[in-house]
Amino acid sequence: MTQLSSLRLAVAFSDPQHTTARYAFEQAAAVCLTAVNNTLIQLHLRWNQISDRGGEALAEALKVNNTLTQLDLIFNRISDRGSEALAEALKVNRTLTQLNLIFNRISDRGSEALAEALKVNHTLTQLNLIFNQISAIGGEALAEALKVNNTLTLLDLSNNQISAIGGEALAESLKVNNTLTLLDLSNNQISDRGGEALAEALKVNNTLTQLDLAHNKISAIGGLALAEALKVNRTLT
Repeated sequence: MTQLSSLRLAVAFSDPQHTTARYAFEQAAAVCLTAVNNTLIQLHLRWNQISDRGGEALAEALKVNNTLTQLDLIFNRISDRGSEALAEALKVNRTLTQLNLIFNRISDRGSEALAEALKVNHTLTQLNLIFNQISAIGGEALAEALKVNNTLTLLDLSNNQISAIGGEALAESLKVNNTLTLLDLSNNQISDRGGEALAEALKVNNTLTQLDLAHNKISAIGGLALAEALKVNRTLT
């Protein structure tokens, strides 16, 4: 008998305010991850209207699920409460390797919770937080997590509100982190100070292969610092 290993659910609600229907859908999605299921490895829930309540339900399921490796929650309505619940799940979940939270409503509080989870999680390799509401505070929290996390290889923070302070914190983490290979900080608010800090990090980091700083506030000063770093960096491609 063929067993289900990948599931994609996308629901078009006729009334976006129909909370009863949305809650029923969220609960049904969470049921897919309970201990009853032992075959599903990919769950794609992008382009729905999953709220914090749905995020909490999925988080509770992740605490007992031991097969899922990819959870896709792109374009939903998960904010800090939902991401805090997911963060708690990551502290105990031992199978999830990819968590995709692109285009949600996560701010610093939610990203701080996820950062705390990364300090103890040993399985997640990819975390996508593109197009959320994360500023320097969230960037600093994630940077602290990168100093001790030894499994994450991809962190995408593009299209957020991370400033020079956040960039500097992430730069410090790159000096000691030895697993991250891709860091995307494009479309943020990183200025020359952040660019110079990242340049210093590139002189000693020997694992990062991709760093995206497109569409920030880096001028010729930061650009020159990065150019100097490239003279000694041997891993960036």
